[in-house]
Amino acid sequence: HGTGHQDVAEIGQAFELLSPLLGLGIASILFAVALLASGLNSTVTATLAGQIVMEGFLRLRIPQWARRLLTRGIAIVPVVIVTALYGERGTGQLLVFSQVILSMQLPFAVIPLVQFVSDKNKMGNFAIPRAVAMLAWVVAAVILVLNFKLLYDTIAGFG
Repeated sequence: HGTGHQDVAEIGQAFELLSPLLGLGIASILFAVALLASGLNSTVTATLAGQIVMEGFLRLRIPQWARRLLTRGIAIVPVVIVTALYGERGTGQLLVFSQVILSMQLPFAVIPLVQFVSDKNKMGNFAIPRAVAMLAWVVAAVILVLNFKLLYDTIAGFG
């Protein structure tokens, strides 16, 4: 904030926050590497989660190459289409939209997780202490409230 970079309107400007610390040349390279690593992490996580769901729950076995092609295709094809149709601005809006969708999915992971790790019948000695469980439920409630606010703001913004 001390350098005057306080607002990032597009993803292409984000590396500028690092430039006062690292220099303009290296900041853009490190930011690109970080984005690439983040993207790879997301696709690997999705691929592994998909494998577990398809094999464990659905009893659906497909070759690993097909699973990788399918999950990466689901991730890449919409971006290519949006970029081709709407350019860089559309890609930025798609990124924000994807983060909104991810935030809406978070309670579906957090609430069962807190319930599961709080249950002494299921977890035995590994169940979290009561104080940690209370804190976890407060965090889950805050996530829910913020998601409802985000949903309201999004819908009200269209009106």
